[in-house]
Amino acid sequence: MTKADKLERMLSEGLEAMEIAATATQQSRLLQFLGLLQKWNRVYNLTSIDGPAEMLRLHLLDSLSVLPYLHGARVLDVGTGAGLPGIPLALLAPDKEFTLLDSNSKKTRFVRQAAIELGLANVKVAHERIERFRAAEGFDSLLARAFADLPEIVAQTHRLLNPGGIILAQKGKIAQDELKSVENAAVEVFPLHIPGIGAERHLIAIKVRG
Repeated sequence: MTKADKLERMLSEGLEAMEIAATATQQSRLLQFLGLLQKWNRVYNLTSIDGPAEMLRLHLLDSLSVLPYLHGARVLDVGTGAGLPGIPLALLAPDKEFTLLDSNSKKTRFVRQAAIELGLANVKVAHERIERFRAAEGFDSLLARAFADLPEIVAQTHRLLNPGGIILAQKGKIAQDELKSVENAAVEVFPLHIPGIGAERHLIAIKVRG
């Protein structure tokens, strides 16, 4: 079995274990994105993870674990970095509009090119700091993966949410003090089970009141 075959099998089995439906074409494009990430990472140092199997588990599957929790049609990925989790999610949720935001021009350059090569018409890329970012329309879901602590995420982003919108923050271990420090909001915690990842992963869903 070739390396490509092993990755294809790992992705298919991972998605099945997570109960995430993906067509053969979508799986092929996910692996295409993985290839682009590997290629650009050699020059641009987009991520410290460089092995394809590790990238698949820690980037693709980890990103896609959020898919069942997405809310509404408009999604903002804050601090997207190399397009994570935004691009994998956009590949599997073509009915939603994604804006991928990052202040690092090197990374947004890669994300733009990846979106073009993958034919992602539902992805927009914004090179801007979150403090200065403005949008003509609000967002229904706001993604934050390894971006900041919860109170800072809420403080910097809640103005961008539509009424009823939700902040989805991916975290490792849960710090109860951090959860309790989120004020004027309803907070839910969901454990994320990602094949091949032994470390704890959680999704924090935050609905700001008022």
